[in-house]
Amino acid sequence: MSAFAKPNLAAAGAALMLCSLGSRALSQTSAPAENGVTALPQIEVVAPRRPRARVATGERRETPAVPPQTEAEVIAGKNEKFDEARHNIFAPIGANPFEFNHQAIEALPQGTNTTLDKVLLQAPGVSQDSAASGELHVRNEHANLQYRINGIALPDGVGGFGQIFDTALIGNVSLITGALPAQFGLRTAGVVDIQTRTGAFNNSGSAGVYGGSRQTVTPSLEYGGTAGQTQYFFTGRYFGSALGLENPTPAPNAIHDNTQQGKGFAYLSTIIDDSTRLSFIAGTATSQYQIPNNPGQTPQFTAFGVSNFNSALLNENQFEQNQFGVLALQKSINGFDLQLSAFSRYSVIHFMPDVIGDLVFNGVASDVYRRSVANGVQGDGSYRLTDAHTLRAGFQVTGEQSQVTNSSIVLPVDAMGNPVDAPFGIVDSSAKLGWLFSTYIQDEWKITSNLTLNSGLRFDQMVQYVNANQFSPRINLTWKPFDGTTFHAGYARNFTPPQQVLAAPANLALVQNTTQQPAVPLNDPVLPERSNVFDVGVDQKIHAIPGLEAGIDGYYKSARDLLDDGQFGAAYVLTAFNYDRAQNVGVELKSSYTNGNFRVYANLALAKQIATQVVSNQFLFDPDELAYIASHYIYTDHAQLLTASAGASYLWNGTRFSASMIYGSGLRSGFANTDHVPSYTQVNLGLSREYLFPGWTKPTTLRFDVVNVFDSIYEIRNGSGIGVFAPQFGPRRGFYFGISQKL
Repeated sequence: MSAFAKPNLAAAGAALMLCSLGSRALSQTSAPAENGVTALPQIEVVAPRRPRARVATGERRETPAVPPQTEAEVIAGKNEKFDEARHNIFAPIGANPFEFNHQAIEALPQGTNTTLDKVLLQAPGVSQDSAASGELHVRNEHANLQYRINGIALPDGVGGFGQIFDTALIGNVSLITGALPAQFGLRTAGVVDIQTRTGAFNNSGSAGVYGGSRQTVTPSLEYGGTAGQTQYFFTGRYFGSALGLENPTPAPNAIHDNTQQGKGFAYLSTIIDDSTRLSFIAGTATSQYQIPNNPGQTPQFTAFGVSNFNSALLNENQFEQNQFGVLALQKSINGFDLQLSAFSRYSVIHFMPDVIGDLVFNGVASDVYRRSVANGVQGDGSYRLTDAHTLRAGFQVTGEQSQVTNSSIVLPVDAMGNPVDAPFGIVDSSAKLGWLFSTYIQDEWKITSNLTLNSGLRFDQMVQYVNANQFSPRINLTWKPFDGTTFHAGYARNFTPPQQVLAAPANLALVQNTTQQPAVPLNDPVLPERSNVFDVGVDQKIHAIPGLEAGIDGYYKSARDLLDDGQFGAAYVLTAFNYDRAQNVGVELKSSYTNGNFRVYANLALAKQIATQVVSNQFLFDPDELAYIASHYIYTDHAQLLTASAGASYLWNGTRFSASMIYGSGLRSGFANTDHVPSYTQVNLGLSREYLFPGWTKPTTLRFDVVNVFDSIYEIRNGSGIGVFAPQFGPRRGFYFGISQKL
């Protein structure tokens, strides 16, 4: 055997062994030894990888199995699809929506303890007013707001101070303004579109109590859950305070201003099958108010032998009750979405005078009772005809039985016009069954991927104290030329009937030769308002600063028979009248910035509404004022030149800090609204934190709020101006505390 045999055999055996083990190829470079004998190559043996042990359960460790959805989660997913379909029916294409979700409301000072009107004051173009004058105005309009809940338009009530909606029930609320699409009619200054909470059906809730300054206390309860195919949610709240209405004096505490209020809300939704959902919504609100007194008033008359009366001792009161119910059936199948609903609303307001006191100061003591019972049906649908066209159509029929009764005690006058101390009673009563019928059709045309034209036509018919109708064309254009940029422009012809209870005629013959005989014996009926609205705006996301958004919107409105309301007497109720012609023009700017747990926003509106010539219920006006308005354009009493709002919130280590601000340049005052009250600013602060106490499974929330931090003393109204009877001051500084427990 050769001397080279053994080394070669060894090398071959090693290579064979490595191949059988599946080792990677090795570099073997032989180098001759110094004595001429070839040296063996260095061999490195790499141990093979051990196979991964199998998991005993057969599951892969890298992708753990997703647990199956609970029945409640499945139902929630189905309801979300129905909610999306409902939004498609009522999509406000080309309008100008401003949204608050439930989290944004909770982030405000006072959170869900604040009322809906105070939430809306944080939207652009919304100005504050007294409760007696409607609480707020959108784009300088008096009332003319439509309230919708889950797309269903609620009929008008009879006015008053009570807020029927508790903010705890709101999942999302949009204030929709501008040139409204055809599905929105009758009340067109703005649409308050409330969507009930969808994340409250996990068999949980909360109970709490909140209160503080002016003997304020408001316990509340809310709970929601899922049972089978049904979701349910309800809220309840009591509110008591020694500051029910605005104080007529600048003092910190009002005289005779207690209030007690109760609210309740219930929502039920059940899925019948994959394409059908049935929902029921109901709400109630009952309120009792003492009418606050303004001491130091001078008596004007003698009644029942009394000619000297301390105005601080007046005892006027008001009672209000509002209830509503809605049953809605929703169907979605093959690109067709439909919602058919039946609704009912019951509304009562009753003002009870101080008979002797009111006669001594005003020459009349009016017991005012107003009641409205409204029932109706509404149907709305959308159908995706092609990829480019979506058709929408609908109708609404409402029947309203109203009753207005003024039971007054008045004083007669002698031949010289002097009052005589011989009080007697008169009753002026009016009852009416009125009808409203509306229908519309519209087409959403996606001309390109970033250009949409929405055109429609609606028809409205009223059969009330006046019979009238109108065809109203609507057109809106939305253009998105760049990512984050949205232009909108639109035109809307509007038809606005007066609220039936506010348009009830007065029988002037009953007050002839009394202290209530009007100087102007004209009583033309209240007419529907007809207007043209043009609106254009742009919204922009600032990509250079993520989270920053800004927008600007301009509008112009020309109207015939502009509707307005006023308080023409001691009773805290409104009466409608018309201006022959009016113009409303304004511009709104909005901005917001969000970065994680920090959010800040600011809004500014510049607006002007002017009108001329009163053409209905002229007897409410002084002759000199009526003559001046007939030959001049005047500001409406609720017109405010400059309105602003701002706020911020920050969640830091479980503690939320919040602030809000409202500014107004002042509502109108003086003869024919030729003056205005001084400007004002009100700032509120809030602080809240969640705690999980040892051994507890659900958190507790504590909060502290300060309203009007700088104790700014300002007038909302000074008692002068058209349809303004008494002064009202904004709230003085107040401190409020709250605790709520998750259930």
